[in-house]
Amino acid sequence: MRSEEGGHAGHRMRNSDPPQQLIAPDLPAQDPRPAQDAAPPRVRPFLKWAGGKRRLLPEITAAFPAHFDRYFEPFLGGGAVLFHVLSAYPGKDCSASDSNPELVSTYEAIRDGVERLVPLLQGHAERAASGGGDYYYAVRGELPPGADERAARMLFLNRTCFNGLYRLNSSGKFNVPYGGPTRQNIVNAAVLRAASSALSTDRLSIACLDFEAAVAGASAGDLVYMDPPYQPASPTANFTHYTREDFSLRDLVRLAGVCHELAGRGCRVLLSNSDTPEVRWLFRGEAWQYRRLAVNRMINVDGANRRGHAELLIRNY
Repeated sequence: MRSEEGGHAGHRMRNSDPPQQLIAPDLPAQDPRPAQDAAPPRVRPFLKWAGGKRRLLPEITAAFPAHFDRYFEPFLGGGAVLFHVLSAYPGKDCSASDSNPELVSTYEAIRDGVERLVPLLQGHAERAASGGGDYYYAVRGELPPGADERAARMLFLNRTCFNGLYRLNSSGKFNVPYGGPTRQNIVNAAVLRAASSALSTDRLSIACLDFEAAVAGASAGDLVYMDPPYQPASPTANFTHYTREDFSLRDLVRLAGVCHELAGRGCRVLLSNSDTPEVRWLFRGEAWQYRRLAVNRMINVDGANRRGHAELLIRNY
């Protein structure tokens, strides 16, 4: 593995960016659609997300190859890199996927029916204003049958849970505790509408797939960006309960095999992961370059332990 140690200390966080940097200004309950001559809002993630890439976008995009054909992202998560690609490379065919069915269905609901979601979120915001934690746990304990209602539920829980963490228990139920009173904009209508517009391009496909199946069609010249649940750097940093099944060391080994196979096909592979001996071992060799980035881990309750972490940006080109 060849090192490209960078002097710039990126601020990669294994959970969300700070809420005040993610949230659009509050909107009135009856906000009109933007005027035709108004500047469109900047497309940005609509979810807080453990491992969100907004703060590392300069480093990630600087590592993109000068030329590539199609774009594949099989660990969609909060979507910061995808939204950048959709904005910066409007002519590229993109394939985005994730193994989390609730996450994928939320993207689809925003793409296909954002105007149905906005009033549902307004209802959640109004009831949460008086219900607080009791209302949060009531919503968390129920799973509505409709796709729009389930998407609104996920967006509400994401805005009001602890640190934007997404975690499932062994029964496949969301079990993150209440994050306390919030000043956040639960509705975020402008951000949702901008995301809906970006996701509506016919050059983008979104699917719920295992990462190996998601990149099966990638070929020479395509760019594949991998951002899996990270290999824990310590026993207390293990937040890989992203779906009902953990993303285990065995999955990491399988992911490395897929990356090596993609490289053999002539694909450009870019990978983010924690700086651990296991990751370095799996991507050893002259075929792989890496850059070590200093990051913060905002998922840690103790602010003093949020600093001093590192991750790797690995590529084969």
